[in-house]
This record gives sequence, C-alpha cells and structure tokens, in this order.
Amino acid sequence: MTRRVAVVGGGLAGITAALRCADAGHEVTLLESRGLLGGLTHSFTRDGLHVDNGQHVFLRCCTAYLGLLERLGVTDRVHLQPRLEIPVHAPGSRRPVWLRRNPLPAPLHLADSVLRYGPLGLGDRMRFAGAALALKSVDPAAPSSDRRTFGEWLAAHGQSHAAITRLWDLVGIATLNARAEHASLGLAATVFQIGLLTDAAAADIGWATVPLRRLHGEPALARLTEAGVRVRLNTKVTGLSRDGGAWRVGADEPVEADQVVLAVPPPAAAKLLPEGAVRLPPDFAERLGSSPIVNVHVVFDRRVTSQPFFAAIDSPVQWVFDRTASSGLDRGQYLAISISAAEAEIEEPVRVLRERMLPALGEVLPAARGAEVLDFFVTRERHATFRPAPGSAGLRPPARTRAPGLVLAGAWTATGWPATMEGAVRSGEAAAQAVLGTPAGVPGRSEGIPA
Repeated sequence: MTRRVAVVGGGLAGITAALRCADAGHEVTLLESRGLLGGLTHSFTRDGLHVDNGQHVFLRCCTAYLGLLERLGVTDRVHLQPRLEIPVHAPGSRRPVWLRRNPLPAPLHLADSVLRYGPLGLGDRMRFAGAALALKSVDPAAPSSDRRTFGEWLAAHGQSHAAITRLWDLVGIATLNARAEHASLGLAATVFQIGLLTDAAAADIGWATVPLRRLHGEPALARLTEAGVRVRLNTKVTGLSRDGGAWRVGADEPVEADQVVLAVPPPAAAKLLPEGAVRLPPDFAERLGSSPIVNVHVVFDRRVTSQPFFAAIDSPVQWVFDRTASSGLDRGQYLAISISAAEAEIEEPVRVLRERMLPALGEVLPAARGAEVLDFFVTRERHATFRPAPGSAGLRPPARTRAPGLVLAGAWTATGWPATMEGAVRSGEAAAQAVLGTPAGVPGRSEGIPA
C-alpha cells in the first residue's frame, strides 16, 4: 500500500527518512525552509573560496552515516584514516605529541600513546587506565548516569584537572560540544565506550575532501529526485493539523499526507507539535537548550603545516583543519579553527577573535608566526547542538509520538547519542522505521560517533 509521506526538514535526518520511505515505494514530499539541503552541514562561497559552515568529521564506526554516504554515491569524496593518528600541539612545544593506535585490541590500542603523553605527568598517565576501564562499565542509559556530570565522575576516579583538560576533553569537547564539567556522564560514556574502549579501529577519523554541499546537499537533491521525492525548497511550514485520518501540512502550498516526519530543531518542533503529542513538559525545547560552535577561518600566503588536522591543548585553539584543497584555494594555505562549547566566543566581534586567535595559533604552530594573513573571517552556529547536560535524556523524545502518523527525527531526539551526524542519520532511520511499521533497530556497540 502506497502512503503519502511528508518530511519536514532537509537536514541529514530528513534526507535519510525521505530516501528510506521513497525506496520503500511511498509517495514522499520533502519540505525545507531554506534554499538548500544539508541542514547544519552546508557550505557557501566567499570571494571564490568554498567555505564549510563547520568542520564536521566522522569515525570509522559511524555505520549509519557511512551508509548514507554510500546511498548518496559520495564515498569517494571522503578520506578515512587507515589508523588513528592525532597530532597534539601545545604552546611552546616545537613538535606535537601523537595519539596513535597500535595493533593491539581495545582498550590496549592506545596504551603506549597515553604512557608517552608528555603533557601529563607519569601519575596522571598511569591513572588514566584505571578510569578508562571503570568508564567501560558505566551504563549510559541508566538514569543515574544522566543525572551526573562527566567531570564529577572523572574526579571521583582519580583524574586531575590537567588530565581532564589535556586528555579527556581533547576528545569529549569535540564530540559532545561540552566540557566534561558540563556534560552528562551517560552521553560521555556512550562516546568513549563506542569510540575508544570497545573496538580498536572505531575512532579512525574521516573527513570530507570536498565542500559539504557537494558531499550532502547537492547529491541528496539528486538522489531524492531520482527516487521520486518531491523536494520543495524555500518552503516554510506554518502548522500541522489532522482531519479525517490525514495530515495537513501548512505551507504556501499545503501538503496532504498520511504520515508526517518532523525533522526540525527543538524550538521549531515545539511550535509545530500538536498538544499532547509527546510526553514532555511544554518548555522542553528551552530546557534542552543549545550549545554553540564558532569556526575561525584563516588564509595564509604560504603553507604553515603539513598535517591535515591537529588538536591543541592549553590554548583557545581546539582543533585545526587544513581546508586548502577542498576550498579550491590555489595558493597559500587555508586553515579552519573549530571551537566547540563556544559560549565565551559566540558573541565576540571578529576583531577581538582575531586579536586572540592569531597569536594563539602562532604559539601552537610556530610556522604561522611569519606568514602573512591574506584573509580572516568567522562563522558561527549559535544553536549548533542541543546542550548535553545532565538531565537531557528526559527531554529527548523517541521517534514515535502519541499522534497517529506523526513521527520525529533529528539528532536531538532519543538516539542515545550526542548531537552528531551519526545521531542525525540514525534518527532518520528510526523515523522511517516508524513510518514503515518495521521494528526500530537497537543501537549496537559497532555504531559510532562523528566529531
């Protein structure tokens, strides 16, 4: 039986749900308020430079996201490390220290790197192993895990402030978009158990080799159209109503549907959801909140690093990515500095960020000090992710709602994951399963998290 399915929202969750429903033979209409698909993973052109709005990476264990790339036909547009290697720079250090995995099974695959991790004293390095093993036994889904901060748990397990900021937060802040002191233990346990403590290859890092619109938005539009999906861009949905067993999606040209997938951010969902559709407090969107990400873009007149990316500690610089090739730059080097949990930076003027970030970059990357800055600009995502604070699990609804034929999708829903590309795609899969009447999959320990 062919059903009419309306998907509201053209981010990764909406794209996934629409493709799944169309592949199953249903009549699908996707409505997106902006003029392009891809949601928070998009790019634009600035003075001939192709600029991504953020530096989105993924891990080898991101099976759902990798599956979407395959469905879009773009697996040749990403690079995946053959083996995890993270160069870590610090102010005053001439060379980076490296976090590399060895051939041993997890969690021993990082043991030698941690034991040689110079930014920490020997005691901190030795105590890391005990905390890692203890974290492996934490139940991420337990209410007690969601009520506690990751920072509190780490301190209770012998981790010093230096160990938390120079090692645990190195991974956690990029994947959770929160520092350990503000993050839910349950979400942090998910990140570290699946990404680092179960499968040695899980955390190998991948990234786009093309602008994000060529990885997500443009291929998605092509594949959706091929699948028979009616894609309506620049279409704002103003309301949802149900009459006579069918849904009416309010827009400039209303859509009638048997099933609706609402794949929009929490504030928009709160406005569109019919009363009583979810078992959440009326102010769930405000209580769930959001966490910002700031990206600082610097174009130099010469190459200042040969590394595709690196992390920094003891610095306002967090992660730096070489975007020269993907941006189309034909001379010099284009670096993007990604700052997660950027509450302090999100409203700072460009001038202030320039005065702070350029010297900080020079401290961790000495070759940048003598290079001429040809361009400097900033992109901001004020509501990049939901806030992964203790108590957030109770504010994330499942795909199925109490309203017949209405399901939810989005990285903020109850995926069990932080707000990542993997979580977004999994939410789209869960929404499609609800529409198609198939049992929702149970997340397994082979699944992964993109940073």
